[in-house]
Amino acid sequence: MASAARKLALRVLRDVERGPDTLGDRLASDDVARLDPRDRAFLHELVLGTLRLRGPIDHALQPLLDRPLARVDRELLGVLRLGAHQILHLRVPARAAVAEAVDLARETRPRGAGFVNAVLRRLASVGAPAPPDPASDPLGWLGSAGSLPDWIARRWLARLGPEAAIARARAALAAPPSTFRLNPQLPDALQRVKQAGVEPEALELPGAYVARAGRPSDLHAEGVLYLQDENAQAIARLAAGRGVTLDACAAPGGKTLLMADLHRDAGDRVVAAEASGRRRETLARLVARWGAPNVELVGADAARPAFRPGAFDQLLLDAPCSGLGTLSRHPDLRWRAREDDLPRQAERQGRMLRALLPLLRTGGRLVYATCSTEPEENEGVVSAFVAECGLRLEPLPDWAEALSTARSGFFAAVLRRP
Repeated sequence: MASAARKLALRVLRDVERGPDTLGDRLASDDVARLDPRDRAFLHELVLGTLRLRGPIDHALQPLLDRPLARVDRELLGVLRLGAHQILHLRVPARAAVAEAVDLARETRPRGAGFVNAVLRRLASVGAPAPPDPASDPLGWLGSAGSLPDWIARRWLARLGPEAAIARARAALAAPPSTFRLNPQLPDALQRVKQAGVEPEALELPGAYVARAGRPSDLHAEGVLYLQDENAQAIARLAAGRGVTLDACAAPGGKTLLMADLHRDAGDRVVAAEASGRRRETLARLVARWGAPNVELVGADAARPAFRPGAFDQLLLDAPCSGLGTLSRHPDLRWRAREDDLPRQAERQGRMLRALLPLLRTGGRLVYATCSTEPEENEGVVSAFVAECGLRLEPLPDWAEALSTARSGFFAAVLRRP
């Protein structure tokens, strides 16, 4: 019988492929939470690795098959990918990886167990073929070792050139660092971090740390720290200000909390707007755990906001986007995103900006941000909006300069309403 972690890993991969839940949503579900910590850690390793390295996994599997990967039963392909990841990339004995995969196949597609056994035994014997040479065949490398779907590989190659495209793909394959900030309501937060075996290193951005050792995730759950990308923290710092701030697409809530922490004087508050009831409930639990009395949660759609004109001194639109700047942290997005999503997202982002602008007082600031690398969702949206509405585009401070062209995977622009 296949182990509980492997059975659930296969189910998670299948559910993420079918949608609508993202990988983050699925890994936060009750069936994953009920696993013991060791099995849960192994499940995360299986799922994240199989998604992140699906390109080299498929490159290794295809020569061993008598048909294209697209014609393999989807359940059996998931079993093969999980097994191949263990054989190629994890410290799992090949015999155990093959046996567990065969058991998985017997439980889901009994007639395919022999097929899975033959393919994975052969892979364990011959190993993975060499990837295409990145210098002579950059597109081939991007689609195999670079683990990119064809449309992203072609797009980055055409826009960035081979060297930069390959560098970006390599960066997206690396497991992201554990960056975080401390809860300022807890005077002993840093001491508790160190006592938990986490080794914090201060980053250049004020208040940002990276864990050089240890597991900060438990402290995140306790509200001692908040796990948050350094660039996401920079965006919140750009948007924070005195008076009343609207976070127009607030979930999951990290930027909301940081803006609220930075300004806590009388009259300073952050209105966190979120259209999804489920995500709003999750955000409410986070705000309560963190301790943020100056955050007000409301149910509101950024495309149809129901606030009075001029109600806000500053406004953050952390816009829904393709997420292609976060492939290392969210490896499912590389396989879920489609090229025709980009113009649809850009149209939606522009619609939100036009709906939100009247809510900003005269002289107020609007920060538009995405976690996309693609210009249609970034410079294209901002330039069209500025031309249409007559706003002033302000320069970013030096510490946020990397956000100006999405080099970091994140993008931000500060717009002033005259």
